[in-house]
Amino acid sequence: MGGKSSLPEAWLTREKQQLHDRWVARAEIHSRRVLEAFLEVPRELFVPVAMQTESYVDYPLPIGAGQTISQPTTVMLMLDLLDPQSGDRVLEIGAGSGYNAALLARLAKEVVTVERHEVLAKQAETLLQRAGSRNIRMLCGDGKLGAPDHAPFDRIIITAAAHVVPQPLLDQLAPGGTLVAPVGETHGCWMTRICKNPQGTLERSRHGRFSFVPLV
Repeated sequence: MGGKSSLPEAWLTREKQQLHDRWVARAEIHSRRVLEAFLEVPRELFVPVAMQTESYVDYPLPIGAGQTISQPTTVMLMLDLLDPQSGDRVLEIGAGSGYNAALLARLAKEVVTVERHEVLAKQAETLLQRAGSRNIRMLCGDGKLGAPDHAPFDRIIITAAAHVVPQPLLDQLAPGGTLVAPVGETHGCWMTRICKNPQGTLERSRHGRFSFVPLV
């Protein structure tokens, strides 16, 4: 999984820039910080070596253990909705290959990411070290339980489809915090943003339909 690409750097840079420019032209991604993080993080490092030519093609790629790295546009839309700030502590459920955590590491103060597949957790930890991400804590376990020993979190992002958002994750969201998750069936789930106001009340909004592997 992953590793330094043998592809021409100029070609990779051009492919990445074209995708970035499309998002800007269509006003799909609004956060300048999220767009800058995309340009900084080498996605090719987090995809299988045999698929590195597809690193900046806009569709998901398999990463093993029945999991995928989401298509770039979906990743960026979720981060745009999450809107992490530089001083935030972020919880990610579903580390996968580590790509989303690498982006979050550039957008927030601290990232805790939980991956249930031990082989993926170990691979992601290695790739994140290669990417120079130092403010990430990798945990292997049941993401539905969150990371109570490290709570509360200013932002929580779930990268798999949940029929309902697990209550432990809502409990670990700090007042004033934001949670983003695909909610519903694996195919056709709603991208959902949940904001917890200072009094602890939850406000929900939907932002289009997507397909994700299930949260189990």
